[in-house]
Amino acid sequence: MIHGISLELHFSGSDEALARIISFFKQGKERPAPMAIELAPSILSANFARLGDEAKAALDGGGALLHVDVMDGHFVPNITIGPLVVASLRKAFPKAILDCHLMIENPDDYVTAFAEAGASWISVHQEACVHLHRTLQLIESHGCKPGVVLNPATPVHTLDEVLDMVHHVLVMSVNPGFGGQKFIPGALSKIKTLVEVRESLGLAFRIEIDGGVALDTVCEIVRAGAEVLVAGNAVFGKGDIRENAKRLLEAARSATLTHT
Repeated sequence: MIHGISLELHFSGSDEALARIISFFKQGKERPAPMAIELAPSILSANFARLGDEAKAALDGGGALLHVDVMDGHFVPNITIGPLVVASLRKAFPKAILDCHLMIENPDDYVTAFAEAGASWISVHQEACVHLHRTLQLIESHGCKPGVVLNPATPVHTLDEVLDMVHHVLVMSVNPGFGGQKFIPGALSKIKTLVEVRESLGLAFRIEIDGGVALDTVCEIVRAGAEVLVAGNAVFGKGDIRENAKRLLEAARSATLTHT
């Protein structure tokens, strides 16, 4: 008996067919359970004069972690925040998961500072790392969850040699550097590829997406297989932050119920 289904000895098919059925059920047993859908409000879109209050509202609305976009004006055409803001967030929210996305050149030079400031997750761009394996080891050595990020033009399979050491893979669904950009549909196929690769290798890394996540895109994003949803303008842009987060998370989770 497998999964409560009895395979009778008088089975009329061939031995090969029976073997395929047994294999099917065994694979189903070993396949990891679906991962929870989580919202990661991006503070890049918050009002920094009220950052603490707005971050709290986003967490109260169902945000599971705070996404911190770090830009250096070199790797991307913008400058945002550094370890001091991360340290302030950690002081204000001692139990929060702080998801630091380093859109910077030479990330190895700054991993220690962000870890010491209180980062929980640290992700680096594949395109910015000369020695990606070493950088991911460095992140983990500081007690942070290592992640790797792919720009829209970067193929998934450039990560084949490091997927077994990452906690999460972040797919950029916009070109990094600015908030409020339009979602790039090609990101959906990359998410699906990551799901297939993860399953084929028996791994458990999370799949995160950043860029253009909103009420009109979140359902197809979730159905493609993304689980950690970075959202900036959709949460902080206008209206009530708590309700915005709640509505977006509810829409995302409802998409899993209609998945076919």
